Amino acid sequence: MAKRRRAPYSDEAVVSVAVRVRPGAGGTRVGGRYDGPHGPALIVAVGAPAVDGKATEAVRRALADALGVRPTDVVLRIGATSRDKVFAVAGGGEVADRLRALRDGAARDGAARDGAARDGAARDGGSRDGGSRDGGPRDGGPRDGT
Repeated sequence: MAKRRRAPYSDEAVVSVAVRVRPGAGGTRVGGRYDGPHGPALIVAVGAPAVDGKATEAVRRALADALGVRPTDVVLRIGATSRDKVFAVAGGGEVADRLRALRDGAARDGAARDGAARDGAARDGGSRDGGSRDGGPRDGGPRDGT
């Protein structure tokens, strides 16, 4: 049975953090914005696979490190088996400021500009620049030119 995490103290300010998880990434990266079902979400890529809660635990630790809090101050609230999660983080104003910088700062400089397409939100089969298909062999057209 999974161990239940202690909720942050009730007298501390708690910040809800929506997260979009990218499991199985080459390494750990925290930053960027994804407009998900729980509102604007912070993108967290982790190397752990999405199996038996390994990615969720890796995200919890990466989030704590990025926000400057202890891992025990980060508690999963919604999305145990989903890529879209919501964590409760004890810490108040400083945590909220760091969250905004991580989530919205990367979007301004273009680092997460095409995040929605990578996550499958905009797959239309066309090319990235919106060009049309030309009927060649790479897009299912005839191979012999006829």
